[in-house]
Amino acid sequence: MWLGPEEVLVANALWVTERANPFFVLQRRRGHGKGGGLTGLLVGTLDVVLDSSARVAPYRILHQTQDSQVYWTVACGSSRKEITKHWEWLENNLLQTLSIFDNEEDITTFVKGKIHGIIAEENKNLQPQGDEDPGKFKEAELKMRKQFGMPEGEKLVNYYSCSYWKGRVPRQGWLYLTVNHLCFYSFLLGKEVSLVVQWVDVTRLEKNATLLFPESIRVDTRDQELFFSMFLNISETFKLMEQLANLAMRQLLDNKGFLEDKALPRPIRPHRNISALKRDLDARAKNECYRATFRLPRDERLDGHTSCTLWTPFNKLHIPGQMFISNNYICFASKEEDACHLIIPLRESLPASQEVPELPTSPSSPLSGYQNFSAQEVPTASQGLLKVFQRNSPMEDLGAKGAKEKMKEESWNIHFFEYGRGMCMYRTAKTRELVLKGIPESLRGELWLLFSGAWNEMVTHPGYYAELVEKSMGKYSLATEEIERDLHRSMPEHPAFQNELGIAALRRVLTAYAFRNPTIGYCQAMNIVTSVLLLYGSEEEAFWLLVALCERMLPDYYDTRVVGALVDQGIFEELTRDVLPRLSEKMQDLGVISSISLSWFLTLFLSVMPFESAVVIVDCFFYEGIKVILQVALAVLDANMEQLLGCSDEGEAMTVLGRYLDNVINKQSVSPPIPHLHALLTSGDDPPEEVDIFDLLKVSYEKFSNLRADDIEQMRFKQRLKVIQSLEDTAKRSVVRAIPGDIGFSIEELEDLYMVFKAKHLASQYWGSSHTAAIRRDPSLPYLEQYRIDAGQFQELFASLTPWACGSHTPVLAGRMFRLLDQNKDSLINFKEFVTGMSGMYHGDLTEKLKALYKLHLPPALSPEEAESALEATHYFTEDSSSEASPLASDLDLFLPWETQEVQSQEEREGSGNEDVQEKRGEEKGTSPPDYRHYLRMWAKEKEAQKETIKDLPKMNQEQFIELCKTLYNMFSEDPMEQDLYHAIATVASLLLRIGEVGKKFSTRTGRKPRDGAHSGDHNSTTEEDELPAPEPHQDPIRELQPPAAGDPQAKAGGDTHLGKAPQESQMVVEGGSGEGQLLSDDETKDDISMSSYSVVSTGSLQCEDLADDTVLVGGEARSPTATSRTGGSVDTDWCISFEQILASILTESVLVNFFEKRVDIGLKIKDQKKVERQFSTSSDHEQSGVLG
Repeated sequence: MWLGPEEVLVANALWVTERANPFFVLQRRRGHGKGGGLTGLLVGTLDVVLDSSARVAPYRILHQTQDSQVYWTVACGSSRKEITKHWEWLENNLLQTLSIFDNEEDITTFVKGKIHGIIAEENKNLQPQGDEDPGKFKEAELKMRKQFGMPEGEKLVNYYSCSYWKGRVPRQGWLYLTVNHLCFYSFLLGKEVSLVVQWVDVTRLEKNATLLFPESIRVDTRDQELFFSMFLNISETFKLMEQLANLAMRQLLDNKGFLEDKALPRPIRPHRNISALKRDLDARAKNECYRATFRLPRDERLDGHTSCTLWTPFNKLHIPGQMFISNNYICFASKEEDACHLIIPLRESLPASQEVPELPTSPSSPLSGYQNFSAQEVPTASQGLLKVFQRNSPMEDLGAKGAKEKMKEESWNIHFFEYGRGMCMYRTAKTRELVLKGIPESLRGELWLLFSGAWNEMVTHPGYYAELVEKSMGKYSLATEEIERDLHRSMPEHPAFQNELGIAALRRVLTAYAFRNPTIGYCQAMNIVTSVLLLYGSEEEAFWLLVALCERMLPDYYDTRVVGALVDQGIFEELTRDVLPRLSEKMQDLGVISSISLSWFLTLFLSVMPFESAVVIVDCFFYEGIKVILQVALAVLDANMEQLLGCSDEGEAMTVLGRYLDNVINKQSVSPPIPHLHALLTSGDDPPEEVDIFDLLKVSYEKFSNLRADDIEQMRFKQRLKVIQSLEDTAKRSVVRAIPGDIGFSIEELEDLYMVFKAKHLASQYWGSSHTAAIRRDPSLPYLEQYRIDAGQFQELFASLTPWACGSHTPVLAGRMFRLLDQNKDSLINFKEFVTGMSGMYHGDLTEKLKALYKLHLPPALSPEEAESALEATHYFTEDSSSEASPLASDLDLFLPWETQEVQSQEEREGSGNEDVQEKRGEEKGTSPPDYRHYLRMWAKEKEAQKETIKDLPKMNQEQFIELCKTLYNMFSEDPMEQDLYHAIATVASLLLRIGEVGKKFSTRTGRKPRDGAHSGDHNSTTEEDELPAPEPHQDPIRELQPPAAGDPQAKAGGDTHLGKAPQESQMVVEGGSGEGQLLSDDETKDDISMSSYSVVSTGSLQCEDLADDTVLVGGEARSPTATSRTGGSVDTDWCISFEQILASILTESVLVNFFEKRVDIGLKIKDQKKVERQFSTSSDHEQSGVLG
């Protein structure tokens, strides 16, 4: 590319001059290309360590004048082709002009101006991309793409100098972190190290320090452990790696790829080495932290933060801390964690001169303005179920408990008076103390809304819930079915849910949420949590609390795979190991933790503890977050340690914990006691002692309160890697198990193939916007259908994995295989179909392999474009029969047996009243329920079909046979025995052509319909050509087998191109007086055959290169004038050959038998496929490049 001219003082240091003229010099970097010796090695090492731009552009052009010692760079290039283009432009356009100038300064000024002009012209055509990355960074991105073969779509986020430990030797080099990959490159004195790891393959990422490795970053995948050290800023690097790995896990979890944020504020002083992507990720991290700290809505974006002090009226002090400003909020967090937190919604902070609108400023305000749906009819629209069912129980009647409750209310009222009420309340250590003492029943709903942040979303979305209820009414889905099933299981012991009022409210809230968030829909345990929320708040309040829980406070808890709960279960196990090491080992042996923690976390203890006790934990949870649940869980294990250590099995341990939790009581509760479902566990000789919930909370804070929100997030990241990768492994095992056992591949080979297949699918999501497979994967689909590839991706995999390499013909074969495997015609194939295709080529005997190859040259594999005379497909391979693949189809046989397809298509054409067909059509249109008897009948048919033999394969016509011969010729081009193979296939082809001719004599040429689809039309009339449009003229296949004459302009190599039409004499069909073509006499035919046979056999002795290049056996596009003018010509419709004849002929040649029976190890091909560098579209170098300098 052209460069803005810059001075170069020492022009020949480390560079070799390759061309020169009076004004310009073209140079190559030492060590690049052939040779280089020791100097080249040293230069290459220097370039890598110092990150020189010569690594990416090893060619350059300098401008010089005769008397000046100063040189100016004007262009650089990554390949000889690119730099030669620039050199030729300079010679053609500038040399003559420059020779006119007298003054050398004028020459240099003119050249500089010209180059600047070219650059300006090029930049004018480029679309501005909004956020321009700094020049140094673009250069690094170019190096990364060139070094690792990444396409344009792969964005570099940042790069760092570091060492990679290979064994005990550190290799200094550069670590490139891109959106989807971690890459490392090092070149030291001829030793090259190049690593590429996909983020989705990372199973462990941690920062550690050992004696062997100084402070280092460890990256584990399923196959290897990598250590990187000697970073200038290890914390920044690790944090960025964490973010990128997290994005990759998120992609595996819910299939949301990385989308760049275009609305970022531009920096005032852009750092020369920081990309827009890096700033984007930094901004995201800050936004997430800001929203989590202050429990703000998910769309809130931080604009900026600054250090400041806040004057607090309650203690008349200035408290140091940070002020955060976003679109809708001003927030403050003190340096000391508990000193003070403040959230000011800007909607409530209007200037005093403006009139304040009638907005509720705290949850204690009436909500009538926000209730749009049937407020008069439904009591739950304005108040919680507890108030509805406990109207007539005055506090005075409750004695000591009532007095205690009144004292709590009074304490909170004093707190409100001192610290404020509503969103703008100062949240201090005093607030936490009050929460731990228990929130009074009357204030619970209000404070839950405040502490969870749900209040903000409710106030800013008035009428949203009512609208959702209206939309979701009467809508049925899988979620609504599950909701209906669980409604009566939600706290059935509570009077509020023993009647239709409570049940209807619960139904509306759960259905509305499922309608709002279809990716979660409904998950078991949501009903229990929501029923408790409804006791203390109106329906709308309960809905927004549920939103806060599912989408912010318990992320990914309630998705189909409960990933969030599994992640926190992993944290719980890790904490148990750290703080209760004695118990941890025992619990692992018993397998208890995984059993208990899910129910504890998913329902926030509501399903395992008496209601009035669990609700106190929920109070603390809304204030403190997940750390409270973890603390209480640890405290429960600690309290039962001795008993658990004495347990002998899981059941006993579960009983111990169940009895303990069932006896956690709340002595201060003013609600009537509700019988708990776990009461049966308390039966026994000695009733266990009761535990007060406030004592349990106190112990949990005293012993385990050192947990911090930052540490939990760090642990969540670590566990998320483990959980998602283990889920991916489960998916892999499930898919592999779904593959029939007789497919031929071992379990290990299938797993390796699955990883290669999945990587190809993911690549389409990284860069393949043009790929149909880039249609987002739906994680709710069965595992087998989640990853699918399209024809382009299959072609790439086929080329690298097939044992039948056919050179330039391989893509054609891949296309046919794809059409054959894609039975439902959606242009995508899943892993099972892919493996079925591979198995046909790798496993089975000679007959099975030849059968697979044979089918690749018949419709539907052979497309009409490839075979001009594919009209026969309309009779024997109708669209219906080829696209209606049974879900139970035999995979080993690759496709439904032809006879069965034929029968099915006949039934559909003739018997429109046929019950089976009608049922099948109804099912496909989705209009009638599935009839399982129909599936049983189909299954029975297929079981019978498996017994069918090779006789059921249809016959092959001339043109299809020519395609088969062409494939075989290409297949042998790289084999060590290729001369023998060419001779053998020529002999076999000659023999089969004779057999076809002999068979033709026994076939009638009248109006009988051919049986097996081997002919190109239905000859029901002797005057066919008068009634039907005549097919395009086609040459005699025997003539086609002859190699083209040297220099024949019509001969084309490879692909599906055709040779020139044979001369008129060799046409098997000639024009006659009647409408039907007249055949040549038998004698003439014999002569022609014998001559052609000799020609075919003689091709065996041709040079291999000629055969490979010219691809002798092809069909035709270029036509000679004579052939084109012949309108009455037609393909020899009576010539056909059967599979048995082909098989028998091949068995006569031992070299062919050995070729097809030779075993190929797919494991080696899979390894090679993993090593293959991604192809990228840049101009290739003319020379065979050596090691990049």
